[in-house]
Amino acid sequence: MSPRVFSSPDELFDAVGTELGCSQWTLIDQARVDMFADATDDHQWIHVDPDRAAAGPFGATIAHGYLTLAITNKFLPEIIRVDGASLGINYGVNKVRFPQAVTVGSLVRGRATLTACDPIPGGVQTVITMVVEIENEAKPACVSESVSRFMR
Repeated sequence: MSPRVFSSPDELFDAVGTELGCSQWTLIDQARVDMFADATDDHQWIHVDPDRAAAGPFGATIAHGYLTLAITNKFLPEIIRVDGASLGINYGVNKVRFPQAVTVGSLVRGRATLTACDPIPGGVQTVITMVVEIENEAKPACVSESVSRFMR
């Protein structure tokens, strides 16, 4: 899958309301979860103790919600590319929900829709609704409204 390419930040205005596409599938393995736990000092057993988690509510260790959110930063450049931008900035997130846990061993991908595009001095600000899908699951792992700025 190739990213949807926009020739300039201003071209984004015409795409508001459209689905931009999907990222590649990414494996959420225990090593990734453990590295995130180390980076954030969040070593709760549900994330890092496979033996204890096997008897827990999900039957396995699960990814941190914030790991699921953070991986959307990997997905965005797989889905969208804005040529002619001097700089792209992650400006924040308006809203985040975690409808379903991601068990270790799952494949996830991002599906993005351009929700809004507004002019700002020197560029545009976008809101991209990112849905993190779990392979073979009906409910998404994460739904977020990612705010980005693309400067001319």
